[in-house]
Amino acid sequence: MTMGKEKDKRRKKKQKKEKVNVKIEMLSEQPNKISPLVGYFPSGFEPLDDQESPKSKIRVLRHEKRTNRLQLIVGPNNKQVDFVGTNYSGEAIAPQVCTYALGVLDKESQTLKIVPIASNKLFRLEPKVNEPDLSEKEPSKEELTAQSKADKIRDLTLMYSTKKSIKQAKKVQSLLQKEDPQSQEVLDKKLEKIKINKEALESTDSHNTRNIPPHDLSATTPQMAYPLDKIIFKGEWDYLSDILEFLQVGSEVAADVYPSFVCNRVNKLEDMEDDLEKKRLACVFSYITHLLKFKDKHSSEGSSSAKYHKIPSILQQKFSTMFALSDMKWRLPDEKTDLLISYVLVLTLIADDFRTDPSDIARDLRMTSIALRPHFEHLGCKLVREGQSLWATLPVPLQFPKRRLKRQRR
Repeated sequence: MTMGKEKDKRRKKKQKKEKVNVKIEMLSEQPNKISPLVGYFPSGFEPLDDQESPKSKIRVLRHEKRTNRLQLIVGPNNKQVDFVGTNYSGEAIAPQVCTYALGVLDKESQTLKIVPIASNKLFRLEPKVNEPDLSEKEPSKEELTAQSKADKIRDLTLMYSTKKSIKQAKKVQSLLQKEDPQSQEVLDKKLEKIKINKEALESTDSHNTRNIPPHDLSATTPQMAYPLDKIIFKGEWDYLSDILEFLQVGSEVAADVYPSFVCNRVNKLEDMEDDLEKKRLACVFSYITHLLKFKDKHSSEGSSSAKYHKIPSILQQKFSTMFALSDMKWRLPDEKTDLLISYVLVLTLIADDFRTDPSDIARDLRMTSIALRPHFEHLGCKLVREGQSLWATLPVPLQFPKRRLKRQRR
């Protein structure tokens, strides 16, 4: 009896299906009309299921010169996040093995219209978290701190973003997380049992006394003299891929966005065959850019050029700690400015295989080559003139210039 009932149910389901004879119309792209755009949300976000903001603002942007480049933006109402997809980056630049079309069935006229999708691409709508804009709001009694802004952006990332972005956000959180008081107490007890080597401690902290990046006086090669992993930490490399991404999509590194030192050396990346070495050099270029923009943001000469530059939050907090601001709030103390310049010069040496022409980086630092010379010598560099050019090199082992003590007048 049970088997018979199941067969009856299957027959009824089959009878419910309607057969419709339709006329198929194939429509081609029209020059004066844009074809339909199809986007999907890899994060699982569904605008129609969002009860708080059921309506979303949809925008389509087209490049002024390259008219075949489109950008689809879906912005949910009352949300500080936009979903952005393009037909010229990401999955869209992968080799095309099939074409896409959209079918619309009209039961009344019994026609099935098939139209091509714009630029024959599907738009992968990636979430882009926006920083809260307080320009149009009245200033509150208590200003929104940088930490609260970072917390809001992190919450939005965890709510709407992809698995990759969520993983990166959690990695940043773990890097910035403070020690647990209980674990810190256990650690202090263990440290009490350890004998401290004062000579080793003085050698490792010598970069603080000399106001230069971490270094090794016993290094036998220039690469070991200023270890790159002591300057760019392990968790920071994932946030320095902007230049490499520009090159992968065929975009140019704009001279009004990046310093002249970087623009004059981008062609090095195109000639490199080793992907790991290429990524390493591109990240060094990006780190130099962020250091220079941080300096410009806190100086009167270059504040306008760095107004719209965004430094990753993990680097922003690191720079603010390393180059502590003075009582003037926005301006860096002179000794911290010298320390920042030292970091920049060491990275330029690394980028140029420890033989660099200081003319373009001097221009980026808004200094002359003559004024920059003492900074190179302070790092243990030697400057050699060859013809009309001046070159800075780094001999090993490091030998720093002796400090001159001022004589006291009696």
